[in-house]
Amino acid sequence: MKGFLSEVSENYGTFPNYIDGQFTEPNSSKQHVLNPATGRQIASVPLSGEEEVGAAVDAASLAFEKWSERPVQERVQFLFELKRLVREEYENLARIIVQENGKTISEARGEVSRGAENIDAAIGALYHLDGRKTPDISRGIDEEMQHEPLGVFAAVTPFNFPMMIPFWFLPYAVATGNTFILKPSERTPVTMNYLFRKMHERSIFPNGVVNLVNGARETVDALLRNGRIAGVSFVGSTAVAKHIYEECTKRKKRVQAQASAKNFVIVMPDAKLNHSIPNIINSFFGNAGQRCLAGSNLVVMEENHRQVLEKFANAASELRLGYGLSEETDMGPVITWEQRGRVISYIEKGLDAGAELVLDGREGSAEDFPDGNFIGPSVFDGVSVDMAIARDEIFGPLASVITASSLDDAIEKANTSTYGNMAAIYTSDAKSAREFASKVDAGNVGINIGVPAPAATYPFGGYKDSFFGDLHGQGGQDYIQFYTERKVIISRWF
Repeated sequence: MKGFLSEVSENYGTFPNYIDGQFTEPNSSKQHVLNPATGRQIASVPLSGEEEVGAAVDAASLAFEKWSERPVQERVQFLFELKRLVREEYENLARIIVQENGKTISEARGEVSRGAENIDAAIGALYHLDGRKTPDISRGIDEEMQHEPLGVFAAVTPFNFPMMIPFWFLPYAVATGNTFILKPSERTPVTMNYLFRKMHERSIFPNGVVNLVNGARETVDALLRNGRIAGVSFVGSTAVAKHIYEECTKRKKRVQAQASAKNFVIVMPDAKLNHSIPNIINSFFGNAGQRCLAGSNLVVMEENHRQVLEKFANAASELRLGYGLSEETDMGPVITWEQRGRVISYIEKGLDAGAELVLDGREGSAEDFPDGNFIGPSVFDGVSVDMAIARDEIFGPLASVITASSLDDAIEKANTSTYGNMAAIYTSDAKSAREFASKVDAGNVGINIGVPAPAATYPFGGYKDSFFGDLHGQGGQDYIQFYTERKVIISRWF
């Protein structure tokens, strides 16, 4: 296509599973993978079941025996090789993400970079796996604590970050001595299947250490039922996260399930709008609003309401819709035609509730891509927190503007949400920022930052119905505790 970066491939065929270092094709039905910008089929993915999951668990369990015995210094050497591979495939991975997810090429490149950062953080296991030892804790008695891997871990990942989110889990699981099974989203399986093929060609990991099983709900249920899986990581909707959490806990599996969000962004009268508005636009409409840290409710004060609304709506109206392989595209499509319909249904709910539709994106389209799932940015004004558009996760380019009387009122409105993934404030006043950060019920807080995505060395933490579990995903000390068990050894010698 003229004016567009080239696609890595027009069609990637039907993906096999990757089990025990071998590519195996399950005898199952298949689901097509569509490019959300063009509507064209780019791949097919098998819907694996109990048999395929069982084979992956067999392979991972067998590999665990030798993998867990390797010194951590040896295990992280494999991660150095993985980092080298990701660096070499950087541009291909980014373009594949655009093909299957629809985000812009700059967003996709950023995703690959953030995913790679998790490899670096996992290499730090060399230092984080240190234990404790207390000589002579009693006369002639020594006591020590050490971390031990648990076995096979699985991750079920969503469509919106096909590479980054799998890397919240895979590097940490293997660095700590466990083996791993990935179930990527059936909507966006191409990136990780492509990467696993490249990993196989380079013999990055010994057979069975990392495995990939394609599929949908039946595949997930088989993973949950399997008694040899020690723990499960999940990112997706609250309904599914709650189900996975309940199924894992009753089977004594470790679980971290990151769920839905409805994020509030507060703009104070002293905010520097020339700098803030572009950042806020990215928060609400980057990745077409399909990320768990996306802004959704824009809270302004009565005194700056008109100014913020005008600048925000005008900037949103200027976003260029298109295929993300053009460097000129500002916003891509949503993932499916059904998701586009869901966003439209919420626009209609907002109108029915009496909110004012300042910017209507329902007729948004991209020239030359009539079959894409495009919808433009929409902005509502006059929204109250009890309206569905302010309460429900929509996962699309729809912003609700809410007016507050004070900072305390704005925080109170934000805290009415059943979710607590992200909250952000734009202000020039440090006192207001500190008060907001202290009082708002959210696990990721931004101060003049609209997408406060933690660096890989920090955990990704949600509150309330945005997270089910005790230990969060990504880096920090949480991953050591999630992927290992602490053993205490008390010794005396005669």
